[in-house]
Amino acid sequence: MAKEIDPQKTSRAAAFAIWMQAPNPMVTLMKTLDVSNLIRVSRRRHLKFNMLLCFCIGKAAAQIREFYLLPVRQTLMQYDSLAVSVIVPNKQGGLCSCDILFRNDLRAFHRDYMKYTRLAAERCQEHDLSAESMVIGTSAVTETDLDGAVGMNSGIYNNPFMIWGRYRKGLLRCTLPVSFQFHHTQMDGGHAGRFLELLQCEINRIR
Repeated sequence: MAKEIDPQKTSRAAAFAIWMQAPNPMVTLMKTLDVSNLIRVSRRRHLKFNMLLCFCIGKAAAQIREFYLLPVRQTLMQYDSLAVSVIVPNKQGGLCSCDILFRNDLRAFHRDYMKYTRLAAERCQEHDLSAESMVIGTSAVTETDLDGAVGMNSGIYNNPFMIWGRYRKGLLRCTLPVSFQFHHTQMDGGHAGRFLELLQCEINRIR
């Protein structure tokens, strides 16, 4: 569920006053993650690397209350659930956005991920949960390895967004540079930095 709330009654009151009218309210942080454990789990359990990473993103975000808020037009909305969006190539050669509800259960999340990405690919239709959940956008540009990326700053799509390319194989570990973009009304750099640290912890912890 989503509901409009009074920004003045939240910890984001000052940020709302400053950043909602700012010409460039989006901030991008870049970090290199160690994804060695994620690759091992993917191979051992025959699970998609991208699905596992999206699960870890949802798990890390769920620990930070600011992720449940989102500036929408000139209002501040509060959600009681999160979703992770993935970009799916469809059978017509185009792309569809597919939102996967975050569940703190890997089996359930995997089941939904496989079901809805398959339907999006086959039906060429988006699976949109933005009316119900705060959606974290993702884009995996696996055709190349990236050092970083900056997303849109349109003021229309204010959701947090992550972009990554191919992971890099080293002698002792595999790494993945990621870019994380967020609206400054929703959170500050400290919240975003803690999210990225938690994401690394969740990647290391998953089994």
